Amino acid sequence: MAGYEARREAFAEQGVGLIAGSVDDKERTAEVAADLGFPIAFNMTKDDGDAIGSWWDEKRQIIQPSEFLLTKRGRVIISVYSNGPVGRMDPNETLTLVRYLNQQRARANAS
Repeated sequence: MAGYEARREAFAEQGVGLIAGSVDDKERTAEVAADLGFPIAFNMTKDDGDAIGSWWDEKRQIIQPSEFLLTKRGRVIISVYSNGPVGRMDPNETLTLVRYLNQQRARANAS
């Protein structure tokens, strides 16, 4: 999440807000969130994971890493699911994609 925090202002300039969620309790989540300028939900449940389309790990009773890039209307543009530390959305690549999509939208609106 530090990579997203480091680019938070650049994301905001592109009209993107950042949020995160965790199955951890409030105290543990607060430790992680201490250096972040975006909100992190805590005590997320299987029902929460189902509501956002995440992958629930029955064995460990956790939401596996699930990342989404959404439109303002909530349509999923990109989703990434992982069952471990590999395969997460890279903050710089995500920002590059957002900039590209915004440029394409601006060109389409200018025509």
